[in-house]
Amino acid sequence: MKNVIVISAHPDDETLGVGGTMLRHVANGDKVFWLIITNVFEEQGFSEERVSSRQEEIKKVEEMFGITKTFMLNYPTMSLSSSSIIDMVPKISKVFGEVQPEIIYSLNRSDAHSDHRVIFDATMACTKSFRYPFIKQILMYECISETEFAPALPEKAFLPNYYVDITDYIDQKLEIMKVFESEIAPSPFPRSLENIKALAHFRGASVGVNYAEAFQLIKYIDK
Repeated sequence: MKNVIVISAHPDDETLGVGGTMLRHVANGDKVFWLIITNVFEEQGFSEERVSSRQEEIKKVEEMFGITKTFMLNYPTMSLSSSSIIDMVPKISKVFGEVQPEIIYSLNRSDAHSDHRVIFDATMACTKSFRYPFIKQILMYECISETEFAPALPEKAFLPNYYVDITDYIDQKLEIMKVFESEIAPSPFPRSLENIKALAHFRGASVGVNYAEAFQLIKYIDK
């Protein structure tokens, strides 16, 4: 049994990038933890109804995945900057200390959304081997509508080199994504159910399976 943690800037990131892999981990008997960095608040202009529905979505998705425990840091969404890292690092570190994850699924370092980039930097600050000896794997995941919209520069490229066969879980992943009703729309919108499935089909075709999720392996410690 492994302890696994998936880090989301916003609820739906995890389903888009790691949904099938999370389901596979749970099916294999692993404990999957969910760290959500931001939340929505009325002070930001969100309606009371939307704030409430977001919390209901999180609870429902948590149950559908079989999450062991969810952690929420409650930073206002779309407000993170480099100055947030100083405050965020000890909070992420505290979560890692409690969970002691063997595997970390992190947001991609160069996603178009600035929240994603800030959270990647804060996450990586909490992965030093001499402080967190339980960590064995760190992987970045792609988030459709964010990863592919990063600037087309060599240093911004998402380079998949680790694939997980999610053929047995693709339908369940799409059902979970439907919970985030306000985040999906018909094709050609990137976060359409059709395009989410198409990306999994393309990633699967790259490695000889029907459907897969792709990751960029940052670190693998074999011990």
